[in-house]
Amino acid sequence: MSAPVTPTAETPTSAWAPLRLAAFRALWLAVLASNVGTWMQTVGAQWLLVDQPNAAALVALVQTASMLPVLLLALPAGALADTFDRRRLLIAVQGFLAAVGVLLTALTAADRMPPALLLTLTFALGAGQALTLPAWQALIPELVPRDQLVSAAALGSISVNLARSVGPAVAGVLVAQAGVAVVFAVNAVSFAVFSLALLRWGPRRPGGAMPERFTAALRAGGRYVRHSPVVRRILLRVALFVVPGSALWALLPLVASRRLGLGAGGYGLLLAALGVGAVAGALVLSRLRRALTSNHLLFLAGLLYAAVLLVLAGVPVPALVVAALVPAGLAWMTVISTVNAALQLFLPGWVRARGLSVYQMIFAGGQALGALAWGALGQLTSLVTALTVAGVAMAAGALSVLRWPLRDTRGLNRDPATYWPEPHLTLAAQPRTGPVLVTVSYTVAPGRQAEFVEAMRAVGRSRRRTGAMRWGLFRSGERENGFVEVYQVPSWEEHLRQHGGRLTGADQAADERARALTDGPVRVHHLLPADPD
Repeated sequence: MSAPVTPTAETPTSAWAPLRLAAFRALWLAVLASNVGTWMQTVGAQWLLVDQPNAAALVALVQTASMLPVLLLALPAGALADTFDRRRLLIAVQGFLAAVGVLLTALTAADRMPPALLLTLTFALGAGQALTLPAWQALIPELVPRDQLVSAAALGSISVNLARSVGPAVAGVLVAQAGVAVVFAVNAVSFAVFSLALLRWGPRRPGGAMPERFTAALRAGGRYVRHSPVVRRILLRVALFVVPGSALWALLPLVASRRLGLGAGGYGLLLAALGVGAVAGALVLSRLRRALTSNHLLFLAGLLYAAVLLVLAGVPVPALVVAALVPAGLAWMTVISTVNAALQLFLPGWVRARGLSVYQMIFAGGQALGALAWGALGQLTSLVTALTVAGVAMAAGALSVLRWPLRDTRGLNRDPATYWPEPHLTLAAQPRTGPVLVTVSYTVAPGRQAEFVEAMRAVGRSRRRTGAMRWGLFRSGERENGFVEVYQVPSWEEHLRQHGGRLTGADQAADERARALTDGPVRVHHLLPADPD
């Protein structure tokens, strides 16, 4: 196994510590209510389709319709959350979701809900959730201290999995006793509860005196993720777990009805077992982190989840399946909580919502496309074959931790750092003037040049993450031992953001490491377009 990695270097705090903060507690409870409604909605929608022709594909498409909008809208949603008033954005989205929920309820009660319309409205709900997730997750570091972020992430998992435990069980009872329309009505009310909590909470605006324009923010978020090896590795670990793991969620309704002969209440019991395991896992996760590294947790959780998929494929005994789903819930929570906390701790505040939105895109897209693939495989072959293949794929993904572990970020300073001197120009530069070419000249003694070039690789990644479209390091043909760093940013406004808030202590350390190898002064020049038009 690789070098140990933990999401944070701080001493683990109590899992319940963030709930002592009134603002976090109120919003967490509201999100819990919304999550319960969402899981009830999923169960109701899937159960409406169980008796339809081609049920395997249709039931799996419910998950696809729920998750695909996140794949399509995640990055724009993150840019919106980083550039607009998050409170107003969330309130508007909850109003839209409540309206869709009311429409679902009315049409289902009137028995006018064909599969195509059900999947369309499920997609609309997924679009609202895609806009909600990055804004909510980006607020968490503003609501709790940094040393409680891991606990807050664990509480997020507890919320999701309490909902996964309670929502399906309640939905199963309501479907059996009152019908699916009542389930959809409860979901609509849950959005109203979240809206009320947001209305009572004071507004939070993204910081900064110079808000980013939407399209520029969208590009900046993409550049940050593309040039951040740590973020890319976290996203890889998410994809390798979620794609095979989605087989369980996509095919469980059919396992319940066809292999185990259970009704809606029995299906709710299976999902409740998953939720119980996840909640129990969240409560012991801080102890596990003291004994195991994050990579060990990912490795063991992946193997455990793979074993459960193989049990579902080979053991058609309800009691044994319920017992097996408890550790599956624990494994799911462990992986998702670990990678989510690692990402929240690593991302700087200026791009946090956009980085988390890409995470959500991989997470939801993996589930959506995975569910579609597993449903198609189950339709073409059998449930046993689909679950077996998913179990083998999950085991292979767990073993890949040995080759592609989470990167060790414990020594990186993620606090904001403003250390570049303010640029002084003789020419007038408007915020949208651009592109801007920045050159930085260095002198490096022959014995340190190889080390300098290597140190500048980290500097180049920093420049690209914080706004540079292009970057390069060159030797000077006219000056002995001269090096010139050249990078281009889209506009003067983007370059000022590099000076005033996008850099972290880790960026500063990379700069200082490279400059410590140079001799004499470092000269910086800003080249503006000769023709501003």
